[in-house]
Amino acid sequence: MADAATAAMAAVSLSDDLEPATSRTSIRSILANGAARAGERVVVGGWVKTGREQGKGSFAFLELNDGSCVANLQVLVDAAVHPLARLTATGTSVLVEGELKKPPEGTKQRVELRVDRVLEVGEVDPAAYPLPKTKLTLENLRDVVHLRSRTNTIGAVARIRHQLACATHRFFDENGFLYVHTPIITTSDCEGAGEMFQVTTLFSHAEKVEKELKENPAPSESDIEAARIVVKEKGDVVAQLKAAKASKHEITAAVAELTKAKENVSKLDERSKLKSGIPHRDDGTVAYENDFFKRQAFLTVSGQLQVETYACALSSVYTFGPTFRAENSHTSRHLAEFWMVEPEIAFANLQDDMNCAERYVQYLCKWLLEHCREDMEFMAKNYDKTAIDRLTLVSSTPFERISYSKAVELLKNVTGKKFENKVEWGIDLASEHERYLTEVIFKKPVIVYNYPKEIKAFYMRLNDDQMTVAAMDVLVPKVGELVGGSQREERLDVLKARILDAGLPLEPYEWYLDLRRFGTVKHSGFGLGFERMILFATGLENIRDVIPFPRYPGRADL
Repeated sequence: MADAATAAMAAVSLSDDLEPATSRTSIRSILANGAARAGERVVVGGWVKTGREQGKGSFAFLELNDGSCVANLQVLVDAAVHPLARLTATGTSVLVEGELKKPPEGTKQRVELRVDRVLEVGEVDPAAYPLPKTKLTLENLRDVVHLRSRTNTIGAVARIRHQLACATHRFFDENGFLYVHTPIITTSDCEGAGEMFQVTTLFSHAEKVEKELKENPAPSESDIEAARIVVKEKGDVVAQLKAAKASKHEITAAVAELTKAKENVSKLDERSKLKSGIPHRDDGTVAYENDFFKRQAFLTVSGQLQVETYACALSSVYTFGPTFRAENSHTSRHLAEFWMVEPEIAFANLQDDMNCAERYVQYLCKWLLEHCREDMEFMAKNYDKTAIDRLTLVSSTPFERISYSKAVELLKNVTGKKFENKVEWGIDLASEHERYLTEVIFKKPVIVYNYPKEIKAFYMRLNDDQMTVAAMDVLVPKVGELVGGSQREERLDVLKARILDAGLPLEPYEWYLDLRRFGTVKHSGFGLGFERMILFATGLENIRDVIPFPRYPGRADL
């Protein structure tokens, strides 16, 4: 009872030391109800978009945004409440309390906040603030990536991205999938492209050794020999004491001295092996056995191979996380770090895979139309007037399905357009080909399947014609390929041959082959590039503008 009383008193004392919790109302909830909330007292926090003094400096109007929606709340502050010059600069943060009022007739606002208390202010120096009232280009905003989320566009993209992530988890949960966290560090190359970021501690270790050797040079052979002589001498002393039947105390002390001398030799031996630089084997290759993981390791290009292990036990699974590609590309469609949604389904063939991909993409489109309408209208007004129509089309139209061979035939027969990339059987369809199929020929989403084996990954199931694999790509207007997937190769002998044909060693994939050795099962899956989905939805042109912190050659800010 005493302990409980003491704990209760401590809790009361702690709570007395803390500020009261802030009961803040979001601007979105205020604007959603408009004039119906007039008369309510609320606390609102946000950043000033624009501020202007009126009535010869007797009051100021602030356009306040807290990120909960694209629209601003008009806030009126009297000079008697707070010095107006400290509130009106763009970028200033404020936490204010007041009463919601219905504005005068003829104004566009349905509700405004009359402030009677300014609780907190985060001031801004207008001369130094990098986000002026005037509109900056998206390219310029990439130079202030730590502040660009305060702009209307990046704020809208953030909310759209959030809703697409919510919809992804909701879709797979509703369809009985389990979410699996696959590793970011891997020892396998899923794509077989070799464009991977390496994870290693060899460089930092080499720098550490070099610094250590500079401060404390490695022992010479004579140093080590001298230390060994000391060990011999100490050993002789112990032997003599034992022969003379000396006291236990004397012998113990001598043994301790001998042990210390041996440890010194061991340390000297170890230090003598220290060499500056990256360790190499006799054949000149890097000695990765000295690395952190005792072998080469990389940042993953895909969680697919790993998530297959769970599909081959739990049936329907998916992973959703960051992936990495060390591709020195500066195009508007490539990032070094990007997010992938990768479901994997056991007992599923290519048809099942296409069905799942179609349902998922349509679900995402419907979700945005229902949960992100205001932000989508902003994107349509400012960037792509067809954005909402495109979402409506994809969400409600069955996808066309054609073979790769049929797609090539259709493209070769095109006479009204000259493609930059020549169309012939065996090529990897370029974005211009994909977009022509979906935007011009079919005017709706298209799934192309059964691609030539030479242009697809080793894990895709070889078809009976021995020329194609059971692969499929979902093509949509605006971006072309949105989803890539396949039925996986479940036959052990065929998979082994495909790995070797790709020029890859078998050893790193032995665990993957085990899935075929022990209870192999027909299974399929696909990957959706999350940023590509956002490009498709918003109509923005550059993938660097739809991820919070873009990484690409030469840039890894923050």
